[in-house]
Amino acid sequence: MSRDTDVLVLGGAGVDTIVYVPELPLPYADSYMIERGIRTRAGQTGDFVALGLTALGLRVHHLDMLGDDPEGDLVRGLHRDRGIALTAVAHPAGTKRAVNLVGPDGRRLSLYDASRTLGEDRLLEPLVRELAEASRHAHVSITQPCAEALPVLRESGVTLSTDLHNWDGENPYQEPFAHVADVVFLSTAALTDPERTMRRIAEQGRARVVVATAGAEGAYLLTDGTITHIPAVPPQTPVVDSNGAGDAFAAAFLFGWLNDEPPHRCAQYGTLAGAYACTVPSTETAALARDELLARAADFYGSPR
Repeated sequence: MSRDTDVLVLGGAGVDTIVYVPELPLPYADSYMIERGIRTRAGQTGDFVALGLTALGLRVHHLDMLGDDPEGDLVRGLHRDRGIALTAVAHPAGTKRAVNLVGPDGRRLSLYDASRTLGEDRLLEPLVRELAEASRHAHVSITQPCAEALPVLRESGVTLSTDLHNWDGENPYQEPFAHVADVVFLSTAALTDPERTMRRIAEQGRARVVVATAGAEGAYLLTDGTITHIPAVPPQTPVVDSNGAGDAFAAAFLFGWLNDEPPHRCAQYGTLAGAYACTVPSTETAALARDELLARAADFYGSPR
């Protein structure tokens, strides 16, 4: 079987409207003057993972549902300009969109437009199967309608990864993703006991690796029953925005994982890419390139062990 694609990215395509606010939480006021402007640009979680993987030299195909609307055109344009293969299935409710409020310290608050999600929509199984069988690996966003595609992806023989984002460890929506993936990413932001949640994911599912990102504290890696702390690295330029840092981490980790690097090295790649993402304004879409990632890894960590 030919595997012409390194990673099939499923879901997570959309647009964000970026608003730089004077502080978070934003106090109530009748109006605010936004000095840095308000901009809508293509790029949600699946788009950023696809962008990061492509910058690292991997062959990527992105599959999701898009509307026949200006927002969908922005997403299609991003993929065309960056050379990322995209299969966009028509979505009658339009392209997924969100508003990101970004504070001076780079923290963000995301407002997702739930009206753009229709529970009855499905990605056709033959299409998912065809693309999966042409891929080495599939990274699955938790956006709808990706959950229904999980059995087909597993049957295709590809390895799977997913990002549960700020899961609280209890919401049942994320559980099918957590239990079917070989590599599971999540944030510690909403977890009261990250270690317990990480171990439960590994015990109840099939994950070989669980990674919990912790912002400025770095990340925690669970593999072979052992949890290791991966310290954060200082970015080379000032932090301006945390948007996309988790997606950059996942892309760089998968780059290492698909190149048979040990999990600890993969997580180091992730911390470097995540730190770089924090130096990129939300209004832009940029990712760490392969040569730069490897050079930074050599400088910070030396040769892989």
